Amino acid sequence: MSMPTTPWVVFGPRGAAEFQEQVAALEAAGGRAYHLDARDLSDMVSTCDAFAAAIGFPGYFGRNWDALVDCLDDLHPHETGGVGIVVVVHGADVLLGAEHLQVFMTVLCLAADRANTETDPDGGPRERPVVIEHFLFLLDEVEAEEFAQGIVHPDVVVEVRGGFLTVALDLAVWRP
Repeated sequence: MSMPTTPWVVFGPRGAAEFQEQVAALEAAGGRAYHLDARDLSDMVSTCDAFAAAIGFPGYFGRNWDALVDCLDDLHPHETGGVGIVVVVHGADVLLGAEHLQVFMTVLCLAADRANTETDPDGGPRERPVVIEHFLFLLDEVEAEEFAQGIVHPDVVVEVRGGFLTVALDLAVWRP
């Protein structure tokens, strides 16, 4: 996680050494780790509330998908340590089959893509430095292959490799 590269949304087994090492490396570089319980992400409103509370979004946060993308894209140094963030979602198994899962994945991929690139949404140069932004979903019992079947959306590319599930924006759709 030391460089902003895709994919930015990753699912894998709780206790995976790769996750622990990457989170520790980001924090050692000055970045911030935020931890959420997947049971607090049961729908759009509760998801927005959980992110707002954990990260400390401003009072004007609109508590909808667009506002979540905007706030994740516009994090300040006190929220990122000037480096970046990783949001670790514990117990992600409960999200499998959730009505909002596909849209939620697209929202996180879009937010990370915007935060992790040097251009603003209009294609101009950013007025702030790129920050690293990743979302790690820790699975307790569900295997990555099974979870992948629950994420079918035309805006994202879903891949399973080595027991890990990755979700990234389909850049052919978003940056044709």
